[in-house]
Amino acid sequence: MNQQQRKNMWLALAGAGAFLGYQVFASRRPAYSFKGKVVLITGGSRGLGLVLARKFAKKGARLAVCARNPEELEKARQDLSSRGAEVLVIPCDVRQETEVNNMVQQVTTHYGRIDVLINNAGVIQAGPLDNQTLADFREAMDTHYWGPLYATLAVLPGMKQQQEGRIVNIASIGGKVSVPHMLPYSGSKFALVGLSEGLRSELKKYNIPVTTINPWLMRTGSTGHGVVKGQHEKEYAWFATLDALPLVSMSAEKSARKILKAIRSGQAELTLSVYGKLASLVHGLSPAFMTEYFGLMNNILPGPGSDERRTGEESKSDLVPDWAQSIQDKNAAKNNENIY
Repeated sequence: MNQQQRKNMWLALAGAGAFLGYQVFASRRPAYSFKGKVVLITGGSRGLGLVLARKFAKKGARLAVCARNPEELEKARQDLSSRGAEVLVIPCDVRQETEVNNMVQQVTTHYGRIDVLINNAGVIQAGPLDNQTLADFREAMDTHYWGPLYATLAVLPGMKQQQEGRIVNIASIGGKVSVPHMLPYSGSKFALVGLSEGLRSELKKYNIPVTTINPWLMRTGSTGHGVVKGQHEKEYAWFATLDALPLVSMSAEKSARKILKAIRSGQAELTLSVYGKLASLVHGLSPAFMTEYFGLMNNILPGPGSDERRTGEESKSDLVPDWAQSIQDKNAAKNNENIY
């Protein structure tokens, strides 16, 4: 080992020591209590958003939930109220700045404050690039980037006045590693990760930690609501099957518990599952390797087809194994994801 190599080794060890020291220091900070806090969750009427709302309610938080569908919101309200939660539901399309501002004002008027913002609203689009349109990319950006930005800017004045708050952005492992056949989704989630990291740096001085959450495949039962393009039945089949695999995907409940823990400690970023952490690590070391790997994976995915937009529910077929569809249906019923 020459002198330069020894120097690099000591620098690496020093960096690792500093990182571990910071982790120990951060873990000893007083945990943030959710009891009595007002938690606003976008896209909280079903799926992960609803599971998070249940967890917050159990911790004694007061809830505000918004989503586009009034019927789904009412079912979510009944679900949460039956668990003893104090909950306000407001129809809102996070892609519309005026609606977001009005919604935040309603929550503030009702509760007097907002302590935690969870930017969770999302849309999933699966299909090859050949069948994606500019409208698909705009929809993803409007939902995953502009929506969280609108909500963040709307709650910030109140949080700054309180000199306290929490902002949580539900991004994705797709915002760290771009996946074929999900380009609108991945591109918009990359944008959200960048926004979230920058917000954390700028809002630290106001005592408003910003936490970025990067979920892996999660068993919420949401595949029926996804947008499918191309060879619809084949696209839905691979996506729904992977999403249901217990050894590959995570349960929504386990994910929610980890997310609440990260929020309580003010953690900068949480990437869920061993697979997600490994994918992020390998991508960080060699983006070229990951793009080559996914290039090979892309060769076995369904080819181009129709530009028509269909829901996952409309794309169901016998190509999905019975056990996988059974898991999807069970989780859909549990998490208000059923399509009637």
